[in-house]
Amino acid sequence: MPAISTFHGLSAFPPTPADPDCRVDVEGLCRLLAPLCESGVASIGLLGSTGIYAYLTREERLRAVKAAVGCVNGRVPLLVGAGALRTDHAVDLARDAEAAGADALLLAPVSYTPLTQEEVYQHFLAVAKATRLPLCIYNNPGTTHFIFSRELLQRLSDVETIKAVKMPLPADGDLLGELATLREKTDLAIGYSGDWGAAEALLAGADAWYSVIGGLLPRVALALTKAAIAGNGGEARRLDDLLQPLWDVFKAYGSIRVVYMLAEHLLGVRSELPRPLLPLGPADRQRVLDAARPLIALEHQSLL
Repeated sequence: MPAISTFHGLSAFPPTPADPDCRVDVEGLCRLLAPLCESGVASIGLLGSTGIYAYLTREERLRAVKAAVGCVNGRVPLLVGAGALRTDHAVDLARDAEAAGADALLLAPVSYTPLTQEEVYQHFLAVAKATRLPLCIYNNPGTTHFIFSRELLQRLSDVETIKAVKMPLPADGDLLGELATLREKTDLAIGYSGDWGAAEALLAGADAWYSVIGGLLPRVALALTKAAIAGNGGEARRLDDLLQPLWDVFKAYGSIRVVYMLAEHLLGVRSELPRPLLPLGPADRQRVLDAARPLIALEHQSLL
């Protein structure tokens, strides 16, 4: 599928259901993917941070990709995470994803020893050269502890198959300024994660929203995305206001704990968070359910 459709609009990132040994639940994964395909999201982000890619073996990651390719059956582009500590492992994961039928790659500079700008450039270059798939840079300093310089993003944008970047929300809130700088220095499609800032990012001119909540409530997220891309700030902010209680629990507990709990509640997909992550306790679960209940109702309204 063309890269332009993969890196524009709403990219929905579902959880990856797995047992306590991190063996992927193929049937559960397909149950999570079905409503995403039906809703019309622009792409599905498989094995992102919400998809616990960092905790899964190569074999389980390949199992997830093969299952997703079969379930999606070409209806929606699949953007597959290939991040790993070692470059050769990331290359193997990228080749696995391509062979299994993925449409694009998402690559984070996973690290233990802090990486230099040149090390990350060479890492991305090696992975980009390993397949023909278009690649999205996963800029996620909250987990990787690596900050991409503008110069590095410019260098990477010159690599033929690197087509997009998934950015965190700017610390200073200056989305317009950041977008202007990135567009001046690169020709990358620019998308944002950080769900609570998605409405403003899209209204500022971002190309894509890489969405955690889109993996569970795709129709609500898609309605917000379409309104913002159309420049309808009133409707985009109205929907964002409705989502605010969910953004609050994301910030309080971490989005990964929230969405794994909601996946079981909404679709009956039970999954164990990989240890040392622990599930939410009863009081916290109730707070999440209270925040999500109005949105679940909205998700099923025919007018969205």
